[in-house]
Amino acid sequence: MSVQEMMVLEALGSVAAGLLGALTGLGGGIVIVPMLTLLFHVDIRYAIGASLVSVIATSSGAAAAYVREGFTNVRVGMLLEVATTLGAILGAFIAGLVSTSVIATIFGVILLFSAYRAIRPPAEHVTNAPPDRLAARLRLNGSYPTPNGERRYTVRNVPAGFGLMGVAGTLSGLLGIGSGVVKVLAMDQAMGLPFKVSTTTSNFMIGVTAAASAGVYLHRGYIQPVIAVPVMLGVLAGALSGARILTGARTRHLRMIFNVVLIVIALEMLYKGVTGGI
Repeated sequence: MSVQEMMVLEALGSVAAGLLGALTGLGGGIVIVPMLTLLFHVDIRYAIGASLVSVIATSSGAAAAYVREGFTNVRVGMLLEVATTLGAILGAFIAGLVSTSVIATIFGVILLFSAYRAIRPPAEHVTNAPPDRLAARLRLNGSYPTPNGERRYTVRNVPAGFGLMGVAGTLSGLLGIGSGVVKVLAMDQAMGLPFKVSTTTSNFMIGVTAAASAGVYLHRGYIQPVIAVPVMLGVLAGALSGARILTGARTRHLRMIFNVVLIVIALEMLYKGVTGGI
């Protein structure tokens, strides 16, 4: 297979990955690494490098739109980015020390957890509990638009959320994913943010987190333009298509089909990781 043919196939596969990421809310990066590793037999570290580039590209446009619409809590995002950035750099360094089989095994576990979280319907909640003193001092409380007007919310458990964000950043740097599922879990469950605020704030943070670890991968030579460019363009196209489908179609059955695909990929990554096939 020529380089040009491989680039075209990678781009087409990345379109599907971006579509899957948009419909499940997990982001295309979580499918890119298994696709490149299992189908195209790309070294997993080069696959992670390409995935990080695609995460940066796809998160930027959507993040700006969410901030403009008033859903994103920028103050919370800026605070938690400190933890995710440090974690991302740590994860990128760890990736160069552990074997590819270990990375594949961890990736498979995260994929299974992501599929589980994607199947569960999101529960919108707003807490009226008093915020932490730290949250009040940092002015983290906010509001977001609803059909009935602005709805206010308070933030709690800031230290717990900060710690979980460090874990999310480490996973992002180690596996080349946005780790949105862990970030949303931290903000939604630990810090009490409404689900819409959690997802949009997570998207706001993902690009910065990926950029921090991408610098380490670039320094080590793990970001190759021949792989990264078609992947980035394909994921971007797929994500835009997925966003349009979400606005005009019932996607419950599509989500279920894609979650089954995600579980199959996860099991394959686990098998390859445990048997040393990667």
